[in-house]
This record gives sequence, C-alpha cells and structure tokens, in this order.
Amino acid sequence: MRYISFFLLIFSFSLFAQDKILEPKLQNIAWISGTWHGEAFGGQTEEIWSEPAGDSMMATFKLTVDGKVQFYEIEIIREIENSLILQLKHFNNDLKGWETKGETVDFPLKYITQTKAVFEGMSFEKVSDSEMNVYVDIKEKGKTETVKFKYKKKIKKPTKQLIKVKQARINPIIDGVADEDIWNTSEWLPINQLWLGSRYTKDDFEGRYKLAWMSDALFLLAEIKDDILIDNEKAPLKAWWDDDCLEIFVDEDNSGGNHQYNHNAFAYHIALDGNVVDMSPEKSGKLYNSHIKSKRITTGNTSIWEVKILLFDDSYHDNQENTPVKLTHNKNIGFALAYCDNDNSEHRENFIGSVKVEGDDKNRGWIDANIFGTLRLINSEN
Repeated sequence: MRYISFFLLIFSFSLFAQDKILEPKLQNIAWISGTWHGEAFGGQTEEIWSEPAGDSMMATFKLTVDGKVQFYEIEIIREIENSLILQLKHFNNDLKGWETKGETVDFPLKYITQTKAVFEGMSFEKVSDSEMNVYVDIKEKGKTETVKFKYKKKIKKPTKQLIKVKQARINPIIDGVADEDIWNTSEWLPINQLWLGSRYTKDDFEGRYKLAWMSDALFLLAEIKDDILIDNEKAPLKAWWDDDCLEIFVDEDNSGGNHQYNHNAFAYHIALDGNVVDMSPEKSGKLYNSHIKSKRITTGNTSIWEVKILLFDDSYHDNQENTPVKLTHNKNIGFALAYCDNDNSEHRENFIGSVKVEGDDKNRGWIDANIFGTLRLINSEN
C-alpha cells in the first residue's frame, strides 16, 4: 500500500505541476514560437510565431484551399498592465483588411500553465515539442462554435550519414539495365545494417546501391544478392512487409519526426511484382504506384532494381491532386534504404537497412523519420 500511495503522490504532484498557474509573461509561452502547419476549413493552415522580443510575439496566419489563399491574419501577443493580450487583424488574399483601420480583434489573457495559454475566445495547448492544438471560438448567426486546429511544427533534424548525390545529365531510363553515365561515375553504398531478425551470411543476402537526381525526381540503382526470392502474398495490401521487397524511406525536407499515419515522410515498399505500398493516414496499406517507377531484372541470385522516385512535401493529401516537388542543387533530403528478406517463412526473417539505428528497437523507419540519413543534392561537376 505504501508503494501505491507513493505512486499516487507522485502522479498527483505531476498533475499539479502541469496545472500550476504561471506568471503572465511571454517567456512562459515561448513554446508557441515556430512554424506550424495543420488543416482546417477544408484546406491547409500555416501559422508562424516569432520568439518573444520587445515585449511581444508576432505571427502570420494563412489558409490555403485547393492551392489558393483564402485569407491571412497578422497576430500579436503583447504584455500590457501586468498581463497579456492577443490581438489580430484579418485580410483577404489581396491584403484588403476585414477590420477598419483602427480596429483589432482582441483576446485578453485568462491564465497560463506549463502546457496551456488560455485567452478569452482562443487558447493554445502544448501536446509535445512538435505538436500544438489551438482552439478558437467563432461566432456566427448568434451561435458560437469552437474550432480546433491541430498543428505540427517542423524541428530541424540533425544531419546524419551525409551522402552527396550527383545530378545526372540525362534522365536514366528505368529499364533495369543501368548503362547510363551517371551509374558509371557514382559510388556504391552499402546496405549492411541489421534492423530486424537474426544474423545473415553473404550467401543469404548482400546489398548495395547508388543514387542520382534530376529536377523532376530522385533515382536509385540497387543491387541485391538474395538466394531465395519469396512472393507468397499475391494481394498487394496484405502483409506486404513479409515478402521480399525493397523499401525506400524518403523525407522530402529532411525534417524528421513521426510519419506513421501521415505524409511527413514516406516508406515505400516495392514488391517483386512492382506494386508500391505505404501506410496511409487511414491506418491501412495503400498503393502509391504513381509515386514510383521501377524495373527489376534478376539473373541467378542477383537482382538489379532501377527506380525513379517522385518527391512530395508534407502537404500531400491522398484525396486531392498533388504536385511533385522540384529538386534543386544543395537540397537536403531524408533517406534510407532497406530490404525485407524472407526465405520460405511465414514472416520475413531479416530486415537490413542502409543507416545505423541506435537503441534496441531498430525497426523504427516506418514510424520515425529521425533515423533516416541525409542526402545532399549537388551538381555533376562537384
């Protein structure tokens, strides 16, 4: 009973610490600062808050629906009379204001805790260092509706396993032959990190790869030596990870972070039949064949995979038209490559990757883009 009482005491103290009212100072809400992205009103929202400085914090807000800006906001939080006040103005997409010249929409502060900043009609809730909820009361036709904005913030990921990728002079033809000049001048890189399963021998698996880029796509050449190729499950969206497949992890802006059920990054499984599967925001497998073009040629126990990869940013939405990102010199991309190896078992026996993953749980690439390495795109002559 003493152990239970001690646990309850610690738990209660933790809740009290989170709910403790803090002084109405800007430094106590500095966690609001940063670039936040979310979805609301049928479109994408962006809210950028500055660090506290000059007794104020400043923000810009933008709502984009179907690729067109609907409206903007300018917001400030400033110290006034030993408290804080949030003030904002709205603007059309042509910067014509909603409010009159001297008019602002004001939200006086009610209270601050370690995880909340509550104003009259608007509140901020810290979920984690990279997640925040904003609640706004919207009055229309005599009724008040509270709209919730779920935001995520990009936190710069440390550069790890930096690989410089040369630009190709012409687009490689995806035919599995790999006879273009860029493949003759690029270096082979190893796939040799055991992420899951027991140790393997070179007779069982050996892998390496090369990379190139053009403005429209990233290109991959992989050489996989595998003594047994397994494609037991013919349904492409059923246990796709248990058959032999090449898996490409790509994070367009190298921001890292969680991507388990969102498109902050992608984990493309390329099956032996060419189907491309990743987990969707609906928490189920989905075909993304339009993102990847590949060709595999197998001779004996050696498979050559030639792949063209279109890159999409984290505004990608499954149910709307999306435009691939154009690649440019000096761009950083989060990247890892892996191979699921199965030799006649019910489940895959090994999962071998291209980057070293710290800790006991190394099978985190499908969830955590922080484990990816970093590609830096460079010109051919560099």
